[in-house]
Amino acid sequence: MADRVRRITGSVPDAELPPDAGALLQRVARGDEQAFDALYDLVSAPVFGLVRRIVRDPAQSEEVTQEVMLELWRTAARFTPDRGSAMTWVMTLAHRRAVDRVRSAQSATDREDKAFRRETARPFDEVAEQVSTRLEYEQVRRCLASLTDLQRESVELAYYRGLTYKEVSELLDTPLGTVKTRLRDGLIRLRDCLGVAR
Repeated sequence: MADRVRRITGSVPDAELPPDAGALLQRVARGDEQAFDALYDLVSAPVFGLVRRIVRDPAQSEEVTQEVMLELWRTAARFTPDRGSAMTWVMTLAHRRAVDRVRSAQSATDREDKAFRRETARPFDEVAEQVSTRLEYEQVRRCLASLTDLQRESVELAYYRGLTYKEVSELLDTPLGTVKTRLRDGLIRLRDCLGVAR
């Protein structure tokens, strides 16, 4: 590389000098992938170090660092040299991303804690729940038995097997209007039997 620079410019290369982040950002803004590679090499370690101090988790720090580098690629044109150094701009982006990640993680933790407290605040009695479910099941069976055979058959097909009115009509070889009437009458009797308020 140094020989190539000497041949092109006829002068001593600046390869020994660190690349200028500002100049690299301006080239990245024009879509120069090689400039981005050089910028990545220049800033990724300091960015990771800053992010790691804020985020603490190594895996999340790596993710945030990658997000910062992607943001640099997409927004390099926003860098304005007269407002500060390129490194300051890059580190400001990194700091913001890291703080956002910490806040996001904290919000998620707070939501989970709140949901957990809500759930644990309500005592759950499994035996009482099973007894209640069994009593309801028995009551429904008793009320179904009080229907006429035609009503019960229509209700069971529509609500337990999930058939449409038309499918019930075809399966029972009964006119659709008759099936609808059976279902309506059967549901009214079930409601009354179960004591469901209108």
